[in-house]
Amino acid sequence: MHRLLFTLLILISSITSAEERLEFTIHKLESNVEGPTVLVVGGIQGDEPGGFHAASLLVTHYRVTKGNIWVVPNLNFESIIERSRGVNGDMNRKFAHVLENDPDFQAVVRIKELIRNPDVDFVFNMHDGSGFYREEHSDWLHSPLRWGQSIIIDQESLDVERYPNVGELSRQTVAKINERLLDEEHTYHVKNTKTRDGDTEMAKTLTFFAINNGKAAVGLEASKTLSTSERAYYHLNALEHYFETLGVEFERSFELEPAVVQQAIDDNIQIAFYQNKLLLDIAKARSHIGYVPLQKNAELEFKPSNPLIAVTRKGKGYKVNYGNRSVTYLQPQFFDYDHSLDTITMEIDGVERDVHVGSVIEVQDNFQVNPQTDDYRVNVIGWTKQGVDNEAWQQIRKGSIRERFSIDEDGELFRVEVYNNDKFSGMILIRFPENVADSEPARQAPQALQQARLETLASLNGR
Repeated sequence: MHRLLFTLLILISSITSAEERLEFTIHKLESNVEGPTVLVVGGIQGDEPGGFHAASLLVTHYRVTKGNIWVVPNLNFESIIERSRGVNGDMNRKFAHVLENDPDFQAVVRIKELIRNPDVDFVFNMHDGSGFYREEHSDWLHSPLRWGQSIIIDQESLDVERYPNVGELSRQTVAKINERLLDEEHTYHVKNTKTRDGDTEMAKTLTFFAINNGKAAVGLEASKTLSTSERAYYHLNALEHYFETLGVEFERSFELEPAVVQQAIDDNIQIAFYQNKLLLDIAKARSHIGYVPLQKNAELEFKPSNPLIAVTRKGKGYKVNYGNRSVTYLQPQFFDYDHSLDTITMEIDGVERDVHVGSVIEVQDNFQVNPQTDDYRVNVIGWTKQGVDNEAWQQIRKGSIRERFSIDEDGELFRVEVYNNDKFSGMILIRFPENVADSEPARQAPQALQQARLETLASLNGR
């Protein structure tokens, strides 16, 4: 597997509240170099991860150098996190008419406005479809009734000002995709639904709305029989060939292979809370993260590194989803926040440096936190030393933090929390690669010492 060429971490700019309804987001990748503007829409149906992950990868791992790519990766966001085609019915059948009391009404109105934007030249609607489309019936999985591995056009030529020749453009793209097939079964075809000839279902769709409003539009379908990374691989191949034909130029931060696409999907899944006071890396999070120090008497505000991350209230805590995946559950402990601390001095493997709160720091062997004043108290979750209440100025070695206190399943990622009296000042994540935690000495520690540690955590942090 090829390595990522470079890694991007993009905190989505808008601050999100977990109390709000999940609304889709718009991401404009613009070059300031004249060229066409394309709109890519993912997630209109929430159980089609190849489409919405491909759209999300445009946001997080692409840079446009000519023209513009506008991306809506999470159009039906609630259905995405519920792993449903449509929790309020099929949104892709609501573009001819939608009732004002329909829960999807505002989303449909918003995306219609975006499609009609005079700057938009071409619209791509991303889907995962059943089986493998074939012009002639072969078997139940390969037939004209299937949708997978096809480009959907509503008609051969459109009555639009720009790019009316969608049939020709789509056949050119299909030919290019078929040069990079992972298997011959994955062969792409153009599927013409001939919507104007009486296909009443397709007349209700986003793409047909787009062409009726003067925009070239196609649907891209990868087969649901493939893995998510393989679907996204084909989606990105299709998009890139269209972009090149239309004159949109771009750079991509990874090599276009399914294994590397999967790595990119799983890369840098993080949430920054309250202006980066604390950062959680949730790529391999445990199913439950307890005692997360959140701000008292305030809405939960956060910035995700990926537009498919959702944090929503559930019971007394918050569930975290990434696309169709339920990632973790956050059990909060509420504190007043102290805003006096932006950086703190740490010694990392013998080298002193100033570290920003909300950082992830890799440590090979040991670290210690050296606050400039005694006002700050340090709490390394999972580490204990008899008689020590403030864990500042303590050298903490790899393997000395009990693994069950890590926030990740691999036992590599640990929390270092800083407090000013009873106020939370910020958190730093320490990553021990291939950590050998929960070591034998720690497991053999006297039960009384372990209980004292838990009591210290409770008294210092109100836990």
